Amino acid sequence: MKTLYPELQPYQIFFLETDSKHSVYVEQSGNPEGIPVIFLHGGPCSGTKPDHRRFFNPEHYRIILFDQRGCGQSLPFGELENNTTQDLIDDMERIRQRLGIMRWLVFGGSWGGALALLYAQQHPSAVDGLVIRAVFLARQQDMDWFAKDGAGRIYPEQWQRLVDSIHHHYQENLIEGLCAALWGEDEVAKRRVTKEWMAWGAQVALGNAYDASIQNEHVTEKMVKQARMELHYAKHHYFVAENQILDNCPRINKIPTVIIHGRQDLLCPLEAGMKLHLALPDADYIVLPNAGHIAQGEEMTDALVCATDRFAASLQKRGDR
Repeated sequence: MKTLYPELQPYQIFFLETDSKHSVYVEQSGNPEGIPVIFLHGGPCSGTKPDHRRFFNPEHYRIILFDQRGCGQSLPFGELENNTTQDLIDDMERIRQRLGIMRWLVFGGSWGGALALLYAQQHPSAVDGLVIRAVFLARQQDMDWFAKDGAGRIYPEQWQRLVDSIHHHYQENLIEGLCAALWGEDEVAKRRVTKEWMAWGAQVALGNAYDASIQNEHVTEKMVKQARMELHYAKHHYFVAENQILDNCPRINKIPTVIIHGRQDLLCPLEAGMKLHLALPDADYIVLPNAGHIAQGEEMTDALVCATDRFAASLQKRGDR
């Protein structure tokens, strides 16, 4: 059973300037001469964490982390202008070109996995391989499962708290109601829906590990901005066409890909992982019987580290590194 690699610090940190007000946080760690890999965090708006460096052997990998626009340490936090999926893909290309990288491994989970697939479909020649965890396909049915009629049947108590947090006029359209409050003038309503939206996401993502005491935490302005960003992407259908990811899979069917999905994932149900595998039949498809959504736990950590170790061995064997 493999575990995370030891903690390590970045050897370079910089802010990538864009053609907008956004400055994007980028860091590099590991081996500067190693296999380039870029880590894509989820959310949108969750940001990178130090442990994200540890999925990769630092002797073999040049590990690149970045915080997507408005997230983590990128500036300004929560900025929604010029913040679309295409902007994020373009930022990835700016990073690749600035660092002088010809091809890299792309690693992402949940929203980060969707972004990885979309990037690869636009820039297949830049991608050595894909590691996709907790498949999210950004379809209407995926959002409906989370915010209309699906996961609410598993956690009806927490779901009812979320529904009750918005004006009754919107209770048939939760996303619209949440947006009305978050972009409205009522500060109490803004913080009420932020608290319940974030609690709902945590409940579904963490399952039995969810700690209900977080609902007693004070709602900060940063939390409101995070909720706004998540809803900004959701209300715009993640800035992609319906079924775009699956429809464009023929563009990437030659890219070595590993799909890893927990059967207990209630945020991104396993059906999405199976559909992606059907669209990419040559991909390695790994279903973890006891894992959920989060990239934690022995089973999930082992699968992810094994995947990156196998990619390192394969790319080194090819001798083009």
